[in-house]
Amino acid sequence: MRFQTPLVPGRLIRRYKRFLADVQLERDGRTVVAHCPNPGSMLGLADEGMRVWLEPNDDSRKKLKFGWRLVELRGGHLAGIDTSVPNRIVAEALAGGHVQGLAGYGDVRREVPYGANSRVDFLLTEPGLPDAYVEVKNVHLNRTGDLAEFPDCVTERGARHLAELSAMVAEGFRAVMLYVVQRTDCAGFVLARDLDPGYGVAFDRARAAGVEAICHGTKITREGVEFASELPVIEQAVASI
Repeated sequence: MRFQTPLVPGRLIRRYKRFLADVQLERDGRTVVAHCPNPGSMLGLADEGMRVWLEPNDDSRKKLKFGWRLVELRGGHLAGIDTSVPNRIVAEALAGGHVQGLAGYGDVRREVPYGANSRVDFLLTEPGLPDAYVEVKNVHLNRTGDLAEFPDCVTERGARHLAELSAMVAEGFRAVMLYVVQRTDCAGFVLARDLDPGYGVAFDRARAAGVEAICHGTKITREGVEFASELPVIEQAVASI
């Protein structure tokens, strides 16, 4: 996935109302309001003074002329903050057969209704193979070493998805939780159980029921974001289920 226009750097002044951010542009010192395509907590990625990268646009239909895309991290690393990106790059990866364990499926459909008034991100089908229900989660929290963590806040919706995937396994299908790490400084994945103990319990129950958990990294540059190699899922001691 490539950005449509070259990104411009700035310094974050503040993020507010979830979807807005004030940024001081480096090129001329102007303060602009950018759209923040991330409704989550953005823990560790929205601190005042962080260097960020914005995508300008001249679309007359858009009120805001800048979209926040990247955060610059220590050591020259980058993090993507757009929560819509993982689904877009997973779609590209599935089409190209680049997702670990899911390359044998020829038909890929998006946003298919399932469960209790939900839609699965991807439903994969292929004659002779069990249908595979795939949910995608954006990951961009890092607090310790080189481990990415999910979630970065309480997510009842995420726990519900795990239960619905478990129900699909009970019906004889495959169910996969695919975590996509949108930062370049991580080499593994763990659950942030302290931030949402309920999600940790739901994850343990889902794994015990047969739900698969896989994680992939991303290659992030100022030109775009690409699906990258698989990262290990480090499963801590199983909670009481």
